[in-house]
Amino acid sequence: MSYVQLSDKNTLRERARQHVENGAVTESYSADKDVVLKLLNDSLATELVCYLRYKRHYYMATGLRASVAADEFLEHAGQEQEHADRLAERIVQLGGEPDFNPDSLTERSHAEYTEGNGLRDMVFENLVAERIAIDSYKEIVQYLGDKDPTTRRIFEDILAQEEEHADDLAGLLDGMN
Repeated sequence: MSYVQLSDKNTLRERARQHVENGAVTESYSADKDVVLKLLNDSLATELVCYLRYKRHYYMATGLRASVAADEFLEHAGQEQEHADRLAERIVQLGGEPDFNPDSLTERSHAEYTEGNGLRDMVFENLVAERIAIDSYKEIVQYLGDKDPTTRRIFEDILAQEEEHADDLAGLLDGMN
C-alpha cells in the first residue's frame, strides 16, 4: 500500500485559490484531460446511438413477445439517455464541450446503429451493442484508474447498468430460441 501525504488545511486553501478558472479540475487532477474528454465524447456518442436504436426497436417491435421486448427496449432507451446526460455533464465539468453532432455520432460511437429485421434480430443487435459497451467501458475504467476517480465512478455506474441490460436481453433472446 502506498503512503499518501495529506495536505494541511492552509495548503488546501492556497491551492484552491490557484487557477480557479479551471473549476472542478484542480492541481491534483492527473489524467490527460484531452484523452478523457475524447473518451467521454465517444461514449456519449455510443449512448446516444444506443438510445436511438432502442427507441426505433420499441416502435418496431411486433410478434408474439413484442410487448415484453418493447417494454425492455423503452426502459433501456431511458437509461441510455440518462447515461448520455451524465457523460455530457462530466464533459462540461472538465471544461469540454459535449459533442451532440448527429453527423458524426455513428462514426464516434463504439456500438453500431443496426435496425434489425424482426424482433429476435433486434434483441440480438441490442445485446451485441451492450457487450461492446461493456468491453469498452471496462477498458476506460482500467485506463482511468486513480487518475480521475470521478469519471471512473461514472463509467463504473454506467457499466453496471449495461451489464444488467445485457443480462435482460440474453434472457429475452434465450426465450426466443
